[in-house]
Amino acid sequence: MDRVAIIGASMTQFGQRDAWIRELLAEAGQAALADADVSPDEIEHLYVSNMASGEFEGQTGVPNALAHDLAAMPAYTARIDQTSSSGGAGVYAAWQSVASGASDMTMLVGGEKMTHRSTAEATDVIASLTHPVEYKHGVTLPSFAGLTARLYLDTYDAPRESLGKVAVKNHKNGVDNPHAQFRKEVDLDTVLDSPVVADPLRLYDFCPITDGSAALVFCPESVAREYTDDYAVISGIGGATDTHVVHERADPTTMGGVVNSSDIAYEMADLEPDDVEVAELHDMFTILEFLQSEDLGFFEKGEGWKAVDEGVTDRDGDLPINTSGGLKSKGHPLGASGVAQVYEIYKQLIGDAGERQVDADVGLACNVGGFGNCVTTTIMESR
Repeated sequence: MDRVAIIGASMTQFGQRDAWIRELLAEAGQAALADADVSPDEIEHLYVSNMASGEFEGQTGVPNALAHDLAAMPAYTARIDQTSSSGGAGVYAAWQSVASGASDMTMLVGGEKMTHRSTAEATDVIASLTHPVEYKHGVTLPSFAGLTARLYLDTYDAPRESLGKVAVKNHKNGVDNPHAQFRKEVDLDTVLDSPVVADPLRLYDFCPITDGSAALVFCPESVAREYTDDYAVISGIGGATDTHVVHERADPTTMGGVVNSSDIAYEMADLEPDDVEVAELHDMFTILEFLQSEDLGFFEKGEGWKAVDEGVTDRDGDLPINTSGGLKSKGHPLGASGVAQVYEIYKQLIGDAGERQVDADVGLACNVGGFGNCVTTTIMESR
C-alpha cells in the first residue's frame, strides 16, 4: 500500500473572530490549496471536521457549502463529528479515503465558531456529549477534570504546582505561534492565584473558547512526489473509545482510548514511544497532558508530572510537547483542534515551524473527545 502523504496545510488565526463557520472553513481551505499548489477541481474527497455548527450558530450542511465556496465540485463531501476529537477523526477519515484507493487527492478542513456564545452556553453545548445521567446531574467536563486532577495528585504525590507548570510551558510556546489565541507568557504565581474553576484546577488550567479553522491536503506518496519535495507521511494511525460513563472506569487516571489508539498506531508505524521526537497532546485541561503522556508510553504511570517539572517536555527538552502552545495557549475550536495538531507536526517535520522549530523526524498527535470517550492518535514521519 502506498503511504499517505500530507503535501499542504494551513491554519487560520485562532481566537475571537468576526467570521462565521463557512467563512472560517473557506479561509483555511483556500490557504491549504495554495500551500499544496493544488487546484480546487483536483479535490476528489472533501471532509469537514465540526462538532456543533448547528448548536452554536444554526448552520448545517457545511461540507457541501464549502465545496461550493472553494469551487471544489463535484467532490464527495462529508461532515466528521466525534465531539472534541472531530479533527482527529477527520484525519482518520481522510487517511482512509487515500489509503483505500478511493481518492488520490483529499482535503480535510476542521473548524468551529464558538465565541459568540456565552461561556455558560458553550459549556452546555460541550457537556451534551456526556452520558445523559451524568448530564442530568450537572456534570461538565471541567468537573471531571477537577475530580481526576485531585485523584492524580493524591495518588502519585504530585504537587499542585506541577499542573501550573504545564500552563506556563504551553503559554511560553504559544508566544512563537503567530496563529495562537494567547501569545503571552504567564508565570507560575499567576496560574496558581487565578480563580478556582473545579478544585484543584484554576482558570489557567483550562483552554479558552475559540473560533478558528485548519486544513490539510492528503494524497498517496507517489502523487506527493509530483507536487513537492517537502511532505510528511502518516506512518501509523489508530482510533479507539473508552466507557461513556467515566466513573465506570477501573482507573479514571488512565485513558483507555489513548492506550488502545496509540497501540494501533505504533504497531502500524513499526515504532515505539521512544521513537517519537515531538508531540501535540490534547491539553484541554492541564491534567490531560500528564494522563496522555503516560498512556502514550512516553513516561511511566504517575511520572508525567516529573517530566514537566524536570523540563523534559520543554521545547529544548528531550521530548518537546505542545510546541504550538497546545490547546491551552493556541485555543480550542473543537472541530479544528485535531487538524491543527497535525498541522503543527507537519510543519515541524518539514522544517517550517519558524521560531518553534525543533529537531524531529517522527511526531505524534493525540486528539481526545470528551474525557477520553473517543481518541485518535496519529504518527507522522518526515519523507
